[in-house]
Amino acid sequence: MRLLFLGDIVGKPGYQAVCSHLAEIRDHNQIDVVVANAENVDNGSGLTPDQYRGLLDSGVDVLTMGDHLTRCSAISPVLKESRQIIRPANLPTKAVGMGWTTFDTGAGKLAVISLLGRVYMRPVDCPFHAVDRILGEIGEQADWILVDFHAEATGDKQLIGRFLDGRVTAVLGTHTHVPTADTCILPKGTAFQCDVGMCGPHESILGRKIEQVLKHTLHAAPVRFHVANDDVRLCGAIIDAGSPMLPRTIERFEKRIDQR
Repeated sequence: MRLLFLGDIVGKPGYQAVCSHLAEIRDHNQIDVVVANAENVDNGSGLTPDQYRGLLDSGVDVLTMGDHLTRCSAISPVLKESRQIIRPANLPTKAVGMGWTTFDTGAGKLAVISLLGRVYMRPVDCPFHAVDRILGEIGEQADWILVDFHAEATGDKQLIGRFLDGRVTAVLGTHTHVPTADTCILPKGTAFQCDVGMCGPHESILGRKIEQVLKHTLHAAPVRFHVANDDVRLCGAIIDAGSPMLPRTIERFEKRIDQR
């Protein structure tokens, strides 16, 4: 099973790039299943129902979310009804949506889990306890398990990777929008990367227009951080997974989008 995981899709540039190029990427890389983090699609924060449908139509199989889960409130019914989009599993139990799902890849079943980190993030339940509970619920339902750990601190991400090493196929980080150079197979066999990066404009500050972020930082001015437009790239990771459970390889994925 070959899995492509795409990092945070940021704003219209990231969304359009995924929709326009994913079919070609899937074909070229012989991808069986695509999972993508979609919490930043709607002007950089949130996801609308139309964008949800557009990403599925483009070839994304499962969408994960993060701390901007319901920034667009209209997505709540989709979260409640669909098995192709999940929320962080360590949010309060009454939060809308599911914390994990399974998807039939054609080669076997993939379980996808979403978790939020706690360091430098809003207070949430313990991700370690949450993922232990979920692994018990998954049991024998899945051939492979992917964890999207949406977190700020690299130490937090390293900890969850080591905690789950040998128990899941991959632990891949999102949220900081910058790809890290620590792509590896951990000692017990789990594929890992602290952050796979973002799908969006890299001539930016984490996807936002540079001059606006600078103005706010230097002058404490009340400025809206609009999504930037230039140097659009799709970033993520490709996992080649065997059976049972553990991956054979992990490689960083990056595609620059020609904007001419």
